[in-house]
Amino acid sequence: MLGGSSRISHHLRIRECNYHHYHQNQNLGLGFCSSRIFQLSSFMVRPLSAAIIGENRKQRLQQRLVSSSSLQSKSPGEMPTLPSCFSEREDDRELPAEGFSPVAGGIVALGKFDALHIGHRELAIQASKIGAPYLLSFIGMAEVFGWEPRAPIVAKCDRKRVLSSWAPYCGNVAPVEFQIQFSSVRHLSPQQFVEKLSRELGVRGVVAGENYRFGYKAAGDASELVRLCEEYGMDACIINSVMDKHQDSRDIGCNDFKERGQVSSTRVRQALAMGDMKYVSELLGRQHRLILTVNDHDELISTSNKHRVSVPKSCLLNLPPKEGFYGNGVLLFGEENPVKCRIFIDASHIHLEMDKVGFCNFDHSQDFKLLGIEFGDLQC
Repeated sequence: MLGGSSRISHHLRIRECNYHHYHQNQNLGLGFCSSRIFQLSSFMVRPLSAAIIGENRKQRLQQRLVSSSSLQSKSPGEMPTLPSCFSEREDDRELPAEGFSPVAGGIVALGKFDALHIGHRELAIQASKIGAPYLLSFIGMAEVFGWEPRAPIVAKCDRKRVLSSWAPYCGNVAPVEFQIQFSSVRHLSPQQFVEKLSRELGVRGVVAGENYRFGYKAAGDASELVRLCEEYGMDACIINSVMDKHQDSRDIGCNDFKERGQVSSTRVRQALAMGDMKYVSELLGRQHRLILTVNDHDELISTSNKHRVSVPKSCLLNLPPKEGFYGNGVLLFGEENPVKCRIFIDASHIHLEMDKVGFCNFDHSQDFKLLGIEFGDLQC
């Protein structure tokens, strides 16, 4: 069990929460991301009474309760399967009532949430202890700052599946992502940002890591966040960083002043670049899964041996490990049963070798397919 939060200062209402590592296996189905994007500057919200917020939150919790039986950990010998939500579309989901924020009355965890690693999961866990958990992050930062585009660690269409696997840690409630266009809040001061959370979004509380910074030019820190949340009548929970027990900051060559040896998306990227899949799994709290689009059967390069297939890297939707050979993999194709495979990555393709035919039931008539490749902990 995670330790409960302890209040350090009654005035600042800071709660420090200790992290305890879980070793529970995750449900490994594949679903589509249901993140919603909102421009805060154009958000019109009616005044929310406590009763309305409470009722909204209750309804959302009931809708998002995840059956514990459907998320039971699989035994080590079992392989993941793809659930019926494989083809779910974002626009099939019910939109919030006009004028009401989707996160009204909820508890938002603040961060970037690129890798959805165990540190991010800990934020969601603490948020779920206070209320309905949400992950609030910004999109469009690369475009605003002119950063070079890079592949995400988790494919956008796979994020819902990962968040669903966190439900057993979060009171059987899967956290929901809520994304804001960075350009709409870039110039807000720390106070203006917290005011947005309180008055426009109707947030009841926030959870953030001890190194979290916010506001224009990152002017606000964790203590400022707590002070401002108290001013606007919101709860604020500041948690200790989840530390990487195997590496220190010298090992990843990072010049980030915030780098103190904590689990981070930077460390996940470095571990993938090294091809250390055991380390990647420890940081993520799950095995890394690649997602590829297969728009045309011709993109699958089959050899005379029907147990082998190759897919061009141009089909990738997220970041692969370095070139090399990886054993103990799992191939997930459509809604077919998963197939054990060995994985070889070169400069242009990902090659898969299976113990049985994996593509015999491929439907040439379908325009779009997703291929999942999950890595075990070992590199051969």
